[in-house]
Amino acid sequence: MGGRKVKLAFISNVSKRKDSYRKRKKGIIKKMKEIKILCDIPACAIISNPFNSSKTEVWPDQEEAKKVIERYQNSSEIDETKNLNQESFLVQSITIAKEKLEKQKQENRKKKLTIRMIEYMKNKNLPDDLPVSDLKEFDKLIEKHLKIIDDKIVELNGSN
Repeated sequence: MGGRKVKLAFISNVSKRKDSYRKRKKGIIKKMKEIKILCDIPACAIISNPFNSSKTEVWPDQEEAKKVIERYQNSSEIDETKNLNQESFLVQSITIAKEKLEKQKQENRKKKLTIRMIEYMKNKNLPDDLPVSDLKEFDKLIEKHLKIIDDKIVELNGSN
């Protein structure tokens, strides 16, 4: 008894289109009634009649629909933080991406410094043209690695 698959395309036959409109309008109103009852939420439907532009169907009635619409409009003003438009969503996404990029750059810089530090330790000398900022970062990096090593030594001595 299930319906056959419907091809979603414009119905060129006017009488079939009117019949389909009437049936689907009835189905939408039935669904709105069900959602209102089952979920106990305010709901309304405004359906424009394409065959008679002066006749617009409002369910359950105009006053109830106005209340629902006003409630929606008032709630969106209060909770503007959760309502994102395309521009604010993109700005937020770009900000997050920039933060991730900056974090990745810092991580890459630390890894490069670690690699250079290991190379310098193998050669047992530092190049003469090393900037002071790099030397300071090397100092921090070496202190960090020494602390890690000291912590592991303490941990191993504590377990023995």
